[in-house]
Amino acid sequence: MPEGHTVHRVARQFRRDFVGHALAVSSPQGRFAAGAALIDGRVLTGSRAVGKQLFLEFDGGLVLRVHLGLYGAWDFFGRISPITEGMAALGSMGAPRLRRAVRMGEDEQERGAAGAEEPFPPEPVGQVRVRLATGASVADLRGPTACEVLDPESAAAAVARLGLDPATEEDLEAAGAEVARRLTRRAVPIGQLLMDQSVLAGIGNIYRAEMLFRARLDPWTPGRQVPVEAAWALWDDWAVLLADGIRTGVMLTREDLDEAGRARALADRSERHWVYGRAGLPCRVCGAPVVVEDMAGRKLYRCPSCQR
Repeated sequence: MPEGHTVHRVARQFRRDFVGHALAVSSPQGRFAAGAALIDGRVLTGSRAVGKQLFLEFDGGLVLRVHLGLYGAWDFFGRISPITEGMAALGSMGAPRLRRAVRMGEDEQERGAAGAEEPFPPEPVGQVRVRLATGASVADLRGPTACEVLDPESAAAAVARLGLDPATEEDLEAAGAEVARRLTRRAVPIGQLLMDQSVLAGIGNIYRAEMLFRARLDPWTPGRQVPVEAAWALWDDWAVLLADGIRTGVMLTREDLDEAGRARALADRSERHWVYGRAGLPCRVCGAPVVVEDMAGRKLYRCPSCQR
């Protein structure tokens, strides 16, 4: 599932290449034809992410809300500005390039070479729910859990239902205090609370497992038993990890790597995490086998020795 950093990067891509343009909006698949008609030809005035949800604002007040869910992804084609720092695969910050294809979903990758002579705009491939296009750039959405056009009041209500997101909060200290209160007032396991999007917005399975390992917290600890300082530290850690993910486009959660190790991890996903996806493999700290368990229908990875 795409996690919060990906959606913030999608919002940034729209701000760079689509905001300020009147968009041609269509639904090649046909399932979003009525919604597309409401915003077709309107100017995109704003783009923002809150947690895992994207809100694209159009003149007249209409808002396109998109939740990628488990399988959703955006494909960008044409004049697409590089937005990644520190990853050769996606280019560094700089001027836009032409006829570039970028997939933004659970994984992120660039396909095709800059300057390649291919027809533009490309024909929609597969089940494209909605296409947003300027004269130079195209964004195709496929497989979302939610895709709907809202009025301003409904959009504000959708945002209000979401938890705190360090990438959108102006006062991180005040937000940290609120997050600590929310995490420590219930008997629900802390591992489940971190995935509750009404508590904290944007955390998915990978960040959840890695944050709890970095904190050496047992995911099954009831929230009420987590010290307030530990809950606040989770918020601080989430702010650091989210900012790094937005900057690089990669969930790299190991803080033990030197510069060379970090470069290897950026190229090799098996080197990026402490416990996630490593069931049965030795813990990188103590050597105990990493276990995988079910928590509320999702896989939970942890070290039974370090996190107890």
